[in-house]
Amino acid sequence: MTTPPKKPGCNGHLEKPGLSSATKPPPPLFEARQKIQPRTIDGLFARWRWAMVWATQLFFYGVPWLQWGDRQSLLFDLQTMRFYLFGLVLYPQDFIYLAVLLIVCALALFLFTTVAGRLWCGFSCPQTVYTEIFLWLERITEGDRSARLRLDHSGWTLEKILKRSAKHGSWLLLSLWTGFTFVGYFVPIRTLAVEVMALQGPWQIFWIGFYGLATYGNAGFLREQVCKHMCPYARFQSAMLDKDTLIVTYDSQRGEPRGMRSKGQSSATTAPLGDCIDCTLCVQVCPVGIDIRNGLQYECIGCGLCVDACDSVMDKVHLPRGLIRFATQNGMENRWNQAQMLRRVLRPQVLIYTAITLAFCVGLAMSLAQRTPLKVNVIRDRASLARIVPGGQLENLYRLQVMNATEAPQHYHISATGLEGLTVAKEDRQLALAPTQSQWITVRARIPYGSAAPGAHTMAFVVSAEGQEPIAVREPSVFQVPNER
Repeated sequence: MTTPPKKPGCNGHLEKPGLSSATKPPPPLFEARQKIQPRTIDGLFARWRWAMVWATQLFFYGVPWLQWGDRQSLLFDLQTMRFYLFGLVLYPQDFIYLAVLLIVCALALFLFTTVAGRLWCGFSCPQTVYTEIFLWLERITEGDRSARLRLDHSGWTLEKILKRSAKHGSWLLLSLWTGFTFVGYFVPIRTLAVEVMALQGPWQIFWIGFYGLATYGNAGFLREQVCKHMCPYARFQSAMLDKDTLIVTYDSQRGEPRGMRSKGQSSATTAPLGDCIDCTLCVQVCPVGIDIRNGLQYECIGCGLCVDACDSVMDKVHLPRGLIRFATQNGMENRWNQAQMLRRVLRPQVLIYTAITLAFCVGLAMSLAQRTPLKVNVIRDRASLARIVPGGQLENLYRLQVMNATEAPQHYHISATGLEGLTVAKEDRQLALAPTQSQWITVRARIPYGSAAPGAHTMAFVVSAEGQEPIAVREPSVFQVPNER
């Protein structure tokens, strides 16, 4: 039996029998993710990032434990539908304040992005903050970047198992504490602590685990993928940037072409080399793993760590700082200095965002300052249109919801105006409410029989509280006089 001859392939080499281009596996649709192990760097922007980590986390973890009188200082109590913001008590009817606050936050985000790019992403975003904390725990348990890379490529030894266990154990503890603190903004945190220790409150335990798992997965594993693929802000930021926005920029005119040089040797003596020595330290410190020398990319979160890294290298090779810096496109093209670029900050787009943001802030502050800590809702009793009561009076029934939005007991007086002889039944005129209490009551309004023509007449209830600061709320309604038959 003779062996069949091998056929030459398209690249000139002989193909093995049975293997053709039709049987080759297709290329993968998606590139496999390369794990990023960022290098630690010290510098101005790195210190600012850690300052924001401390500021945000001291607030987040600390505020739920602060007391304001006899209650938690900041609490969104969903069970009682009361929202406590330090000295302010809000109800679901005050949802407008939350809407305005969200609008202010969105406008501020647009303003900061227009001025200096993704400052929020680089310094204050929870994803950034918790990723930085998780990386710090990783450095403590597994070592610096070189040690972590060696550990990633080593086999499973006892040392690796112990280090990985310590890392994931610390991540889980921090994640669960984060979930516990988050739920503590919606359930009084001291009560929540007692319930969790006694393994009570299944829904509270579920949400602690849910938010803890979300923190563990996002900050421990997904990391830069959240910024690249899940966060919508990276996608629409380009609509808010222009050529006068301060962004992290590589000075290609000064840095190119790249090349290594000896210490103290400038680009003038190594022509045609630029100032970039191609050390790739700017790539190694980047938390999203991009090379800023390739130009602005949507993945860039504007953290400035590459600026710190490049400045440290420039100091070592005795070259001027600023090869990578915060600059504008117009500034780089026209070779402006920092002062010339900053003069372009107050451009129409920035002024418009600033004016609108300030207008909403002033409106919100004035509305809160003039807010009356008493709310009244009136509903007519539809079961009875009108009736004649002893004494020759015509009576209408109403349902009043009175809400005491203060944290002190209040005594209210209820009266009615708008019609001649209109009064409120004597036993319905007084109401006492505990702090932050809401109550529905039945109120009977009366007029002398025959004093008003048949039909619907406009009237109003007045609920007033006498105290150090007298409060009165007027709520309109309708008094029905039936036709005589």
